Amino acid sequence: MGPEQLRARVWKAIESRAGQIIEFGEDVFAHPELGFKEFRTSRKAVELLSSAGIPCEQGIAITGFKARLRGRSPGPSVCVLGELDSVLCPGHPHADPQTGAAHSCAHNVELAVMLGVALGLVDSGIMSCLDGDVVLIGVPAEEYVEIEYRCKLRREDKLGFLGGKQQFILERAFEDVDIAMMSHAIFTEEGTARSDRFKVGGTSNGFIGKLVTYRGREAHAGGMPHDGINALNAAILGLMGIHAQRETFRDEDSIRVHPIITKGGDLVNIVPADVRVETYVRGKRMEAIISASRKVDRALRAGADAVGADVRIETLPGYLPRLAAPALEAILRENAESVAGREHVGRGGHSSGSGDMGDVSHLMPVATLMYGGVTGRGHSEDVAIADKRLAYVDTSKVLASTVVDLLSDGAAAARKVIADYRPVYNRESYLRMWEELLA
Repeated sequence: MGPEQLRARVWKAIESRAGQIIEFGEDVFAHPELGFKEFRTSRKAVELLSSAGIPCEQGIAITGFKARLRGRSPGPSVCVLGELDSVLCPGHPHADPQTGAAHSCAHNVELAVMLGVALGLVDSGIMSCLDGDVVLIGVPAEEYVEIEYRCKLRREDKLGFLGGKQQFILERAFEDVDIAMMSHAIFTEEGTARSDRFKVGGTSNGFIGKLVTYRGREAHAGGMPHDGINALNAAILGLMGIHAQRETFRDEDSIRVHPIITKGGDLVNIVPADVRVETYVRGKRMEAIISASRKVDRALRAGADAVGADVRIETLPGYLPRLAAPALEAILRENAESVAGREHVGRGGHSSGSGDMGDVSHLMPVATLMYGGVTGRGHSEDVAIADKRLAYVDTSKVLASTVVDLLSDGAAAARKVIADYRPVYNRESYLRMWEELLA
């Protein structure tokens, strides 16, 4: 049976599950959970896979899971990932009222799509026609949020990294994977016309994270402010120092620094003595990120020096820039065009955002299918899934078809993708890179 017939079978199987795939995605949308806390989301996904006869390894990176579909003969392993977590967006109409978490990142779609691919491959019975395996991964904590909480987990030796895919690398969960794919939303404002149903290709920024603590001295803010040391003033001066550096960032390096104050003091009538800041330093190349990071540190320290406060800057492992895999992207593009038509498939460029798929791209070829059907500005309270068939069902078809093309005919296409790619690191050199960078 040729690839075209196999694709037709898997499309039919996905169509028969379309209602269930959409229902799952909408249920996750209504029950958002933050990174490394996605216990309900993970359980629901594992239950659905188990109902289809797909056993899962659970508890990877706290809430992550992994399953394997075996082909008719040994060969390359193609991984399809879905992300479990949400972001903080308390104004979103579907935000959790207790935590403020909301799927204004549309990760609920990505997870449902991964499950759609799994159900399509199993229900169609085509794994017996493929040479190699399909690995299904539900990965936590792509969104780099709640940094203090995750640092606490690191201190408790529950984590080594703050991102889910990085932790999967640390725990050797990618050791038996050769190629990785996933999906991600194309965000548009509601009512904006867009011909692209899908986009394929592109790169993205990486970043380093920072957790900053300014320590001053408390005093009565009205009666004896001269006896205090205002840590909030130190932080404000530090942030202004960062702004003064912006003209030194080169356009081609795509540097982004966007700090927030997470604690500004304790009471309004006490001179602030404990002030916390979180920030990323993003960029297109690690060399540019490191250079900008040094400038940021200088500015933060200068704010403390100006008022006589102390500052502690904890630089944390962020995410690496995402690298392109042209051979894999070409196969993904062909399948996107077969589902949506060539005129509706665009080309991705460089994104100044970041994701931990960038780290995986330094170890193996990866590709991300960008899908439409989502309205609103990413990470905002107006994000909604407007075209559910496009987002959930058609995206599942594209990724499942790409799996077929990679692993049919003796997995010739997958072997070529692997041979054409030059990984930057293996697991050991990757971990050593981060250790040396943050030393």
